[in-house]
Amino acid sequence: GEITTTAYVDVINTARKVVREIGYTDPKYGMDYETCAVVNTIHSQSPDISQGVDKGGAGDQGFMVGYACDETPELMPLPITLAHKLVKKMAEVRRSKALKYLGPDSKSQVTVEYKDGKFVRINSVVLASQHTEEILDKTGEHITEKARKEIIEKIARPILGKLVDNKTEYYVNQTGKFLIGGPQSDTGMTGRKIVVDTYGGIVPHGGGAFSGKDPTKVDRSGAYMARYVAKNVVAAGFAKKCCIQLAYVIGKAEPLAVMVDTFGTGKIPEEKISMLIREHFDLTPRGIITELDLLKPIYRKTAAYGHFGREEEGFTWEETDKVALLKKGCVCPA
Repeated sequence: GEITTTAYVDVINTARKVVREIGYTDPKYGMDYETCAVVNTIHSQSPDISQGVDKGGAGDQGFMVGYACDETPELMPLPITLAHKLVKKMAEVRRSKALKYLGPDSKSQVTVEYKDGKFVRINSVVLASQHTEEILDKTGEHITEKARKEIIEKIARPILGKLVDNKTEYYVNQTGKFLIGGPQSDTGMTGRKIVVDTYGGIVPHGGGAFSGKDPTKVDRSGAYMARYVAKNVVAAGFAKKCCIQLAYVIGKAEPLAVMVDTFGTGKIPEEKISMLIREHFDLTPRGIITELDLLKPIYRKTAAYGHFGREEEGFTWEETDKVALLKKGCVCPA
């Protein structure tokens, strides 16, 4: 990767520390923070890029998408919200030793049924977690039914509660076993499955990954601002759903286009919302960085459990502090 800085960073030991804190502390998981190889290929950014970026222009071309809806208190789609909560619960159960056999690698998926745009039920829940050999059955190819039920009871039930019914299907380690995980089993280039970082595929994605990029890269900061705008629009009561698309070109500060889509749920015209956005939000890269305070070391927490719908400190793009200004500029019909 490339970086523009005068600071010294102990890349090797920082990487080992992160690997340890994730949970790769034993060779049986396929990776151990003490013995793994760390290759440092960070170098300086091309001056051809920085000459436009340093003047406040966008660091790349492309379009970024932000979304919000009133399905959850976080103003996020329900399926991705539940999926993140499930993997977070898996980590909690593993770290507390409530299920000692769980390993650090895990993922989830939740399929939700809707009717006329409203939640009906959870159709299926997928849970996959790395584990030790102790929960394999006699064939050595599948986890035991006892372990499967424990995972559902200690992880899925507390999160999903009454959202599931007796027809909800659970798929726990569907391939049978998951002994080898982490980088040993599945690794490669960054930026894969990027909808996991955003909204779970319910709206388009601009295609740019977030992690590993500083806020001059609009792949990241533009997407954060688009979420900030969309969330404030929904929180202001202008729409039940709102998708914001911002288009940028490298070296130019102002976005080429701002698109608003409320999917027919808007209480005021989309043109009016677009006008309010341009009036109350600075959409230039420099303005975004200043508004959202993006030069702070806040990004580590975004590497897991999604970039949006988070209430922890540092997720400035999740604030709804523009609601009063937006409402002042427009009175919604009853």
